[in-house]
Amino acid sequence: MPIVFVAVSEPLALGLVASLAKPGGNTTGFTNLEPSIAGKWLELLKEVAPRVARAGFMFNPEASPIAPLFLRSAEMAASTFGVQPIPVHVRTVAEIESGITKFGREPGSGLIFPPDTFTTANYRFIVELAARNRLPTIYAFRYFCAAGGLISYGPDVVDQFRRAASYVDRILRGEKPGDLPVQQPTKFEFVINLKSAKALGLDVPLHFQQLADEVIE
Repeated sequence: MPIVFVAVSEPLALGLVASLAKPGGNTTGFTNLEPSIAGKWLELLKEVAPRVARAGFMFNPEASPIAPLFLRSAEMAASTFGVQPIPVHVRTVAEIESGITKFGREPGSGLIFPPDTFTTANYRFIVELAARNRLPTIYAFRYFCAAGGLISYGPDVVDQFRRAASYVDRILRGEKPGDLPVQQPTKFEFVINLKSAKALGLDVPLHFQQLADEVIE
């Protein structure tokens, strides 16, 4: 059965394909994010909230085994932006709440949420807690901002599903999945929620707003 995956981070590290250029087997598709984007998250978080000096890097290690790769990339970029990423492992909703609450008590704190199916399933709860604890937070996907999150930067997942249709068509016409290279994201979204920024007492510079693909007011 041919498989075309969508929104998968690091398929090579997960063992889904033999290589990105030549996947082999019966699987190919479209990747979500690659670890170097974590440096961009630090940069954007520091730009919108200059006082942030430490950021909880929150994920479930069982649900997102590749999250440590993103954390490593963030650690490598930490000195450049003056933000220390601190790993926070969460496996239950209670641990999400306690982790966010703990960071909320420390001045100069923020949060980063890499791709993770567990935190994604609880995204509304996370956004609410981050706001309640007045924590500047950056997310990997737009829907966090649409729910009230501060900023997000990541691929346009809907665009990936549209692009996947072309691979399905080619496979149905006789091409082998293993011969179709894994495709990287081509369209990224940077979203700012100005209402959330105002609630946190953050003044988002006009030039920063102009960089955004979408500004939610």
